[in-house]
Amino acid sequence: MAIYLGFDLSTQSLTAIAIDVERSRRRVLFERSLVFDDELPHYGTRHGVLPQDDPLVATSSPSMWAEALDRMMAVIAREGGFDLRSVRAISGSAQQHGSVYIKGTAPAAFTTLDPARPLVGQVSGMLSRPDAPIWMDASTAAECAAITRAVGGAEALARLTGSRAFERFTGSQIKKFAERDPTGYARTDRIHLVSSFAASLLAGRHAPIEPGDGSGMNLMDIAHRRWAPAALAATAPDLLRRLPALAFSWTVVGPLARYWTERYGFPAARVVAWSGDNPCSLIGTGIVREGRIAISLGTSDTLFGLLHEPRVDPSGTGHLFGAPTGDYMSLVCCRNGSLARERVRDAHGMDWVGFSRCFETTGPGNGGAIMLPWFEPEITPTVLQAGVRRYGLDPADGPANVRAVVEAQMLALILHSRWMGVDVDTIHATGGAARNRAILQVMADVHDADVYQLEVGNSACLGAALRAYHADRVADGLPTDWDDVVAGFAEPVAATRIRPVPAHVAVYARLARVYEACEAHALGRGGDPVEVIAAFRARA
Repeated sequence: MAIYLGFDLSTQSLTAIAIDVERSRRRVLFERSLVFDDELPHYGTRHGVLPQDDPLVATSSPSMWAEALDRMMAVIAREGGFDLRSVRAISGSAQQHGSVYIKGTAPAAFTTLDPARPLVGQVSGMLSRPDAPIWMDASTAAECAAITRAVGGAEALARLTGSRAFERFTGSQIKKFAERDPTGYARTDRIHLVSSFAASLLAGRHAPIEPGDGSGMNLMDIAHRRWAPAALAATAPDLLRRLPALAFSWTVVGPLARYWTERYGFPAARVVAWSGDNPCSLIGTGIVREGRIAISLGTSDTLFGLLHEPRVDPSGTGHLFGAPTGDYMSLVCCRNGSLARERVRDAHGMDWVGFSRCFETTGPGNGGAIMLPWFEPEITPTVLQAGVRRYGLDPADGPANVRAVVEAQMLALILHSRWMGVDVDTIHATGGAARNRAILQVMADVHDADVYQLEVGNSACLGAALRAYHADRVADGLPTDWDDVVAGFAEPVAATRIRPVPAHVAVYARLARVYEACEAHALGRGGDPVEVIAAFRARA
């Protein structure tokens, strides 16, 4: 038996999956999650984020991530239910864009990690900065503007790196740190992404950055998969030497470090370069061809697909990343995902069952009532000041607000993904809310495409395990096609198919124009949509 481990170090939790890849019995052997707020309360996080006075600032703790990894490895060794000696390779996924700052003493510290002592106490001393800015941070607007000017404008930066400057992207976060804490920057020898930091802990040496994750930094030449000198120069002094090398997703960093083999009895399995949660989810949802997209309904809602050729969003809203397959990945990310749905649910005193029932008492289109659910500063479209906007929607009407938040989320995704130029025929739904078939029916109707649920919900974690399998085959001189890699794991469950309802599709085609007018008005780019809403209602 050959077993492959995958991890997903997300905003709120650390998840682990172990898979058996034997063709006749491909299956998940083990799956477990450790929620930071519950399992590691001494860090004081809320939804995995450290409390801040400034609502635009969002950071987390690298020490917490190290402690979580130590605990999870202990759980796998103790409760995995399989022979650890069968583990051949390990890889991982991590929240994109977050950055971890490491001192020059780290290489020696990595090689001398003491298996008799907890990891966290040994890792904390490596950090030149105790916290890590994460993807939810929106505090770097000035830094983004400066980088954009230095590179020659938003369009030039997007052509070079795949995206315009975004506040949460790593480049602007590095610039902020270098300029506001030059002493801390000076003592920083290596700047890791969350993914390469975690891989370094497993391998006991500095790990490279995988281009799918590296393309979420505004620092990488997207076409050539190498660091872009113009972007580096615009960001911080002497940055190149502080960045890990870029390496393909099937790169073996090295064997599992002595810390793990002696502390828990793992074999010296291959540690494969980690990537970001979005690139890993591309594999974990089986999106290995054009025309098939995935929508992940998690802390943020994301829509992503595979592109064989690079295409950049001319509006600057969407992203082009590298894909673990060596292709490209298009992505639209809306920050107000599950937390927005929870806010509406809680505001009306519902549980999730009651939330779902609201779709039975309201009709598609919601009578033209629109919500812009910007409970937190929004990424797509760019909204720096949080605040919910309602058009023709009574805040006290619970069922209407439930439908409104879900319809808005689906309409925002389709509106801001037009640039991809992909004729979508199938959607693979993943993430926590993908269990809710009422939400998925709205998804099918808005996108006019069949929606399927997947057997394994933790797509980023599964994608990491499948990437470990792929890299192990490559390292053995047995390259395997990606369709074969995902077969039996990341395939949709045929019985879960949700078909679009033609009458509903027509309603949402008209409602999309209403939503677009409301969004433009809220952003100061269009007039009052009252006439557009009235026209929609007149045809209802």
